[in-house]
Amino acid sequence: MENLTVLGQRWFKILNLILWIALTGLIVACQSPASVANTSSVPGAQSPTPMNGPRLNGDATVVLTVNDRPITIVVNGQDAPYTAGNFVDLVERGVYDGTIFHRVIRSPQPFVAQGGDPQSKDPNVNPQAYGTGSFVDPATGKPRYIPLEILPQGATEPVYSKTFKSAGISQPPKLSHTRGAVAMARSQMPDSASAQFYIALGDVQFLDGDYAVFGYVTAGLDAVDQIQQGDKLQSAKVTTGLENLQK
Repeated sequence: MENLTVLGQRWFKILNLILWIALTGLIVACQSPASVANTSSVPGAQSPTPMNGPRLNGDATVVLTVNDRPITIVVNGQDAPYTAGNFVDLVERGVYDGTIFHRVIRSPQPFVAQGGDPQSKDPNVNPQAYGTGSFVDPATGKPRYIPLEILPQGATEPVYSKTFKSAGISQPPKLSHTRGAVAMARSQMPDSASAQFYIALGDVQFLDGDYAVFGYVTAGLDAVDQIQQGDKLQSAKVTTGLENLQK
C-alpha cells in the first residue's frame, strides 16, 4: 500500500506539471503572442525547406561555459542533421555568447533550463521580452527558422514540419527527452525554431515527438543543475567536429 501511495503521489505531481505547463502556455516555446504573430508573418516561416539551412554531417562537440563551469554537449548530426547544423552554426557565429537563461523550471518537477535568445544580450531589451527573439541572418536581414525535425525509432529519414501526433506516428523518437537532452524551443508552429534551446533537467519524455532533440550533455550535468534563471551563458565553443558543418 505504501508503494502504491508513493506511485500515486508521483503521478499526481507529473499531472500537475503537465497541467501547469498547459495553463501557462510554456511547453518550452517562444510563447508570447507577439512572437507567434511575428513568426507567422515571415514568408516561408511555416514550411522552410530543410536543404536551405546549415547541415551537420556527423557529430560535433560544443562546450558551454556558465558560471565559469564547462558543460559539454555532443551534438548529433547523424539523427538531426539540420537542427544540429543550425545550432553548431550559431555557436560558431558567437550568437550564444552573452545570452541569458531566461526560463529555468525545477518545481514541481525538474523541467528545463531554456536560453539562447539573441536579444537577451542586448541591455536595451526589456527582460520581459526574453524568449521572443530569433536569430536574424545578417546575409538576408531576416529571421532564420528551421523545420521541426524528428527521427522515429527504426526510420532512416526524419519527419519534417509535423509533430508525431499530427503525422500519425506511434513509435517513439530515436532521440528522447531524457535528463541532459538538448533540444530546440519553438512557438506553437512546428517550423518556428530559430536560436532558442533548452536542456532537460529531468526525464521529460512527454515532450517526445513534439520538440526536436539534437544532442545530450555528456559532462557538466552538475553545472546544469546549478543554472538559475538570469544566469549568463558566458561562451559557447565548438571544440570538435566543425569540419562536419556544411553551410
